Amino acid sequence: MHAVQKDMEELRKQLKKGSIQKAYRALLSYMMELRTDLARKYGEPAVSGLYQGYMDMTYFALFPPSLKRRDLKIAIVFNYDAFRFEAWLAARNRKIQRQYWELCKDSHWAEYRVVMPAVGIDSIIECDLAKDFDFGDPDALTCRIENDTAAFIVSIEKFLSEPQPAVKKRRGTRCMPKEASALTRGDMHD
Repeated sequence: MHAVQKDMEELRKQLKKGSIQKAYRALLSYMMELRTDLARKYGEPAVSGLYQGYMDMTYFALFPPSLKRRDLKIAIVFNYDAFRFEAWLAARNRKIQRQYWELCKDSHWAEYRVVMPAVGIDSIIECDLAKDFDFGDPDALTCRIENDTAAFIVSIEKFLSEPQPAVKKRRGTRCMPKEASALTRGDMHD
C-alpha cells in the first residue's frame, strides 16, 4: 500500500472523531477575528487577506508604511508544526528577501531568529508570539499577539533606521542604501 493511501486512511480515522474539524474551525475563526481586529485598528489596506494554507501555516500580512516602502511586511502566522503563533519579517519577493537577510544575518537578535533563505522559506526574521495559548480566553491571546507584534515591528524599524553598511549584489552593485531613510512614527504601533 502506498504511503499516501495509508495517510488518507489515518486522516479518515482521525476525522471520524470530530476533534480535528472543531479545532481547525476554531483556529481559522480566531485568525479571521484577529485579522478583522487589526484591520479595524490600522485600516483595511494595511492588512492582507487570510491564507488558510495546507495545515502547514495559516497567516495574514500587515503592511506598516515604514516597512511597505521597503517592500517588506509582517506576517502573523500560525505555524502548525511548531504549534504556535509567530510574527515574521518577510519580503515582497525572493530577491528582496535575500537582500534583507544579508543585512540582518550578522545582527544579534536575542529574542528573534534570523532565517537563512531557502526553498520554501518565506521569513527573514521570526518572532514567537504565543506557544502556550488558551482559546478559552481569546481576548488575552489577541492582546498578547498584538503587543508582541508591535514590539517586533518597533525592533525591526529601529534596526532599519540605524546606519547600515551597503549590501552588495553579487555583481558588486549596491542593492540597498547606506543609510535607511528616517522612519515615520504612528505607523502600526499607535
